[in-house]
Amino acid sequence: MRNLAEFTIPFKGLKLGKHQFEYELDNRFFEHFEYEEFNKAGVKIDLLFEKKNTMMELTFRATGTVNVNCDLTNEPYDQPIENELFLVIKFGDEFNNEDEDLLILPHGDYEVNIQQYIYELVVLSVPQKRIHPGVEDGTLESEVLDKLEELSLKNQKKKNEDDTDPRWDKLKNLLNE
Repeated sequence: MRNLAEFTIPFKGLKLGKHQFEYELDNRFFEHFEYEEFNKAGVKIDLLFEKKNTMMELTFRATGTVNVNCDLTNEPYDQPIENELFLVIKFGDEFNNEDEDLLILPHGDYEVNIQQYIYELVVLSVPQKRIHPGVEDGTLESEVLDKLEELSLKNQKKKNEDDTDPRWDKLKNLLNE
């Protein structure tokens, strides 16, 4: 996968201190990663990039919404996103990104690409079980929910109680007499 140029920060020319970057993400960003779970995305990334003498500290903040399908009803809904990530970049002999909070770049590198960190930040912000808010508060009207209710165990028990064999009813009456 190639790097997207707008997510590459050339830190060599930046002065020491804090720098602010903003990114707007839509479906094109996630298509680049071949991630198709989102119907629509509208996420804003605020990045505080602090350059120090021997290292750099990056604080990512993601806010916005992604449109996903409910796991129960398959109805699309907007899932709010809000998450943060803190990353430290240091310099060493060779590239190392094994630690999720620490990135080691080789001496002599002059830029860093942050697209993978942004992608993981947003994707991991979505709950594992996605449930439409209308399901939780009971306001969602859906054919799927109606069918699930119809086939639920409670309704099956009621139906079985109502459909008793009349011969058993007569036998029950003998016990009561």
